[in-house]
Order: sequence, then C-alpha cells, then structure tokens
Amino acid sequence: MSGTPIRALATLQARAMRTARHHRRRTHVRSGEPRVVRLWLPLTALFLILSPFAFLLLIVAVFMPWPRGISPLDAVLAVGRVLLSLGGTEVDVQAPDALVRIKIV
Repeated sequence: MSGTPIRALATLQARAMRTARHHRRRTHVRSGEPRVVRLWLPLTALFLILSPFAFLLLIVAVFMPWPRGISPLDAVLAVGRVLLSLGGTEVDVQAPDALVRIKIV
C-alpha cells in the first residue's frame, strides 16, 4: 500500500465493497432452485458420547437370555463393527425446497 494513508484507506474500502458485492452474489438463492444444506456428522464424538451406554448394554446383555446361542459379547461387537463401517458414507436427502447432504466421518 503506497501513497497517503487516506488513499490506502480508500483502496481498502473499495476492495471491501467489491468483496461484499461478490459474496452477496454467490450466496443468493434464486427462486425455484433448491437450497443445498451440507451437514457433517463425526462418528468419533458420537462414540465418545455413547460409550458409557455401550458398557451398560453389555452388562444387561450378559444377563438376558439369548436365542439361537448368540454370545452377548459377539452381538455388541457386531453392532460396533457396523457403526465403524459407516465412516465415509454420504447421504443425500431431497426435499421439495432443499437438498440435504450428510457426510458421516
């Protein structure tokens, strides 16, 4: 930024106005176009929140009668494997006025 401080300030203000105009133009949703909503669901945080309940479920599962000779530990581990395999899944939900994209990480 060369020149006087007033000229530098005017240059910065002009750049800010161009940026603001460009930003308004990019985020404007035309009527008739669906709005796209992107959500991110981290499984690690979900596992940390639900981990105490997994231990409670395991304790309850040990004392429940299981049909067909399924081990309670094997059942809990199978549920954990299914949840761990969800990583990288992308779900698209389409509504009349919006498109919702959920990415499970």
